Amino acid sequence: MLKESLLKRRVYLAFGFIALALGIIGIPMPVLPTTPFLLLSAWCFARSSERWHQWLLANETFGPIIASWEKNRCISIRTKIMAISSMVLVGGSSVVFAIQDDTYRFIALGLMSVGAIVVLRLKTCEKNTAMSANEEPNTESKSANYGDNY
Repeated sequence: MLKESLLKRRVYLAFGFIALALGIIGIPMPVLPTTPFLLLSAWCFARSSERWHQWLLANETFGPIIASWEKNRCISIRTKIMAISSMVLVGGSSVVFAIQDDTYRFIALGLMSVGAIVVLRLKTCEKNTAMSANEEPNTESKSANYGDNY
């Protein structure tokens, strides 16, 4: 039973790092949506490593988004606008100016469309429930019963 629990935590930790990497790659590459991958990494880290979960929550840029999601299961309209805008502006520019092959253009447009759909389908926070950038995220552990050896 202990080995199974340790294995499960390691799998969550690995998926957390993969999702975090994809989210970071998505910052300059709008064909990959950043927000859903960051939320996924936070979910995985909450089940595997309190240290990495707290590191994400303490991040100046992404911490409020993650904390708002964990507390209210929503993201702000500002986050949605920024995500969609960057996909359209930077991704659209890439499709128009940088990608020559029509097949790759359609692939890029398809990935951006999936990303936009994911972001748009996430619940939007009401103004009074969205966490501001100055508000401290809740640092109480939701995963204290999972332990943390990492």
